[in-house]
Amino acid sequence: MSTTEQLEEPAEQEGPEEAEGTEVSPVARRRRGIAIGAVLLLACGAFATYRLVDSRDTAAASPQDASARTAAADVTYEVLGKGTVDISYRGSGGEEADVVANVALPWKKTVSVPAGAAPIVQVTLGEKGGTASCTLAVHGRHVQRATASGAFGRTTCGGGAPSAGEGAR
Repeated sequence: MSTTEQLEEPAEQEGPEEAEGTEVSPVARRRRGIAIGAVLLLACGAFATYRLVDSRDTAAASPQDASARTAAADVTYEVLGKGTVDISYRGSGGEEADVVANVALPWKKTVSVPAGAAPIVQVTLGEKGGTASCTLAVHGRHVQRATASGAFGRTTCGGGAPSAGEGAR
């Protein structure tokens, strides 16, 4: 008697998502919903945190930036002495120097220098020489004094850039 055994291969088991035509169990559906909800909640929380921090930075920086652009320091330049001079100074424009040539001394000018721009005045004597001294004051407070003498003598007075807080006085 011969017996033949047939080996049965185990049927492949498909996962709940992989089976065609079968339904996903309520537990698996709930787990998937919770996972998706958690990911969305984390993403929304991260975005909201980013926007909150960014809006605080923008709100904090904007008034400073705006006041730094609009604030100005009252700067008084004064050149005393004898002779004729050429004068170059930082004016209201901030970047470009204002120039006056062949000025008979004494000379004085008060301008509003934008906050962040360093006030400076440069004096050059003419070919006949003489003596000239420049002074620089910010909001009435003396900052520097320098003197030039002789033919084509030169001197410069400068100061640190006033901050927006100084400019708002």
